[in-house]
Amino acid sequence: MYENLRGLKIGFAMTGSFCTFGKCFEQVEILKNMGAEIIPIMSENASGTSTRFGTAEQNIKKLEEITRKDVIMSITDAEPIGPKNMTDILMVAPCTSNTASKLANSITDTSVTMAVKSHLRSGKPVILAIASNDSLSGSAKNIGELFNRKNYYFVPMLQDDCTNKPSSLVADFSMIPETISSALNGVQLRPVIYHRPD
Repeated sequence: MYENLRGLKIGFAMTGSFCTFGKCFEQVEILKNMGAEIIPIMSENASGTSTRFGTAEQNIKKLEEITRKDVIMSITDAEPIGPKNMTDILMVAPCTSNTASKLANSITDTSVTMAVKSHLRSGKPVILAIASNDSLSGSAKNIGELFNRKNYYFVPMLQDDCTNKPSSLVADFSMIPETISSALNGVQLRPVIYHRPD
């Protein structure tokens, strides 16, 4: 069973892999029901873009209803996360290859990258739940860089359609609670990348 998450302050940051939002909302509810305090964060694209997976307003409302907190949606509002000790652990789910690339290159130009930077100032764990169609091609270099970066952990991921999308990797979002528990103990769950038998 997972480590007790009751009272744990989890920053839950969402970026623009909109097709995975539903699974991420489910995990936020699970973490909340496990007793964690969730600090919701959305990138400017995640909070400002309407798609066939929901309008921007619907997605913000959903996250706020689950967490019962206002969503952090700007660099200015994300900056105090570290100085005010707002989070014990920070989860980026979904984490696009664009965001992973920015983190690998220390670029801070969104609410989510600022949240990560601010959180990391105290050496606390950051977990990435990758969701990207080019994880094993153009973005592989940057994701690989983060594998070797201190304090970064990954939700185990799989090739979701290796025939039609050979470079795609998507986190197994159901493993988010287990990954959090493991990261709190300084352990990366393995295998990091796997293929689910048909």
